[in-house]
Amino acid sequence: MPLPNNLLSSMEPQGCTPIIHVHLHSVCGSSGTIRPAWYKERVYHVNKVPSLEHNGKVIGESLDLIKYVDINFEGPSLQPNDPAKKEFAEELITYSDTFNKIVFTSFKGETVKEAGPAFDHLENALHKFNDGPFFLGHEFSLVDIAYIAFVEKFQAFLSGVWNYDITAGRPKLTKWIEEVNKIDAYKSTKTDPKVIVELYSAIFLAKH
Repeated sequence: MPLPNNLLSSMEPQGCTPIIHVHLHSVCGSSGTIRPAWYKERVYHVNKVPSLEHNGKVIGESLDLIKYVDINFEGPSLQPNDPAKKEFAEELITYSDTFNKIVFTSFKGETVKEAGPAFDHLENALHKFNDGPFFLGHEFSLVDIAYIAFVEKFQAFLSGVWNYDITAGRPKLTKWIEEVNKIDAYKSTKTDPKVIVELYSAIFLAKH
């Protein structure tokens, strides 16, 4: 369930105004990831959101898109030069799918017990480099962008439904969220927590 605002977070630091084909119901609608009938035929045959059209080419998948934006648009790179940080960045980006799956799956089970270890993993990862508050230390990077949009939504949903504070006992995660929220490019993409709780409740807690 990739969400567009992590893509948008990567685009504003790059100073570009791209054409993005995103149906907003994938973020804040009441019926899940709804796309209009013309989307698959006219925009992106894979029928996933978000997707990006650039130079006549349409690509999708959030992680692929933020890498594409970083490489193809002007602005400071969001990928590290340091070999150790570059290796760790790839490791964390690869793990992001596992992280999301663990938390999403927990919504149907013993939520707090099952989701907790995933956030512990992030807490431990944030201890790797102590020269700053982000995953790669002082450098805000693609890793932070890959995680923050999901963490933001998980935080709102877990707090709103289960009264579970993902930052309790996790000082590094707390600081990371605080620092990312100071970044204007990210703040402009945030979703109202109430909307997140309503949407996720409709998707994950609805009785069939």
